[in-house]
Amino acid sequence: MTVITVNGIKRTIQVDPATPLLWVLREQLELTGTKFGCGIAQCGACTVHVNGTAIRSCITPVSAVAEQNISTIEGLALGTDQLHPLQQAWIDEQVPQCGYCQSGQLMSAAALLAQNASPSDAEIDNAMAGNICRCGMYSRIRKAIKTAAGVQQFDPASGSSAQEKALG
Repeated sequence: MTVITVNGIKRTIQVDPATPLLWVLREQLELTGTKFGCGIAQCGACTVHVNGTAIRSCITPVSAVAEQNISTIEGLALGTDQLHPLQQAWIDEQVPQCGYCQSGQLMSAAALLAQNASPSDAEIDNAMAGNICRCGMYSRIRKAIKTAAGVQQFDPASGSSAQEKALG
């Protein structure tokens, strides 16, 4: 028996400890938003967070994440009726084309913004380098991350964003 916490819910699963986390999420827990792409951690489609860090679930054995906090694309939204700022920016900037890479792209972008609230283009490109988009939407992805960064820095108390405050 292995205990994992996924999207805030503690779950006990019976599976071979060497089973990749991706297959536990998709087959055991029926969380199919995380995609299988290459199976060798090169495309990023299977990206999830473990304790806030983006990892590739296709090569991570479930035993390596026991008793840790795992977040999937299904847990990214802020509630049942409120999208995460990145999800809204993805829509606003018309990022999705085929959509296959989107959950991995979003999870990598969310990890970036959690560590760096106002990344430069170079920092975005570096953080997203492990995520392949076959449709070539890289400029839209970068734009959406910058859009979401502005939303995340919005201060409801003052009614302005961190960027507006910096500009005076």
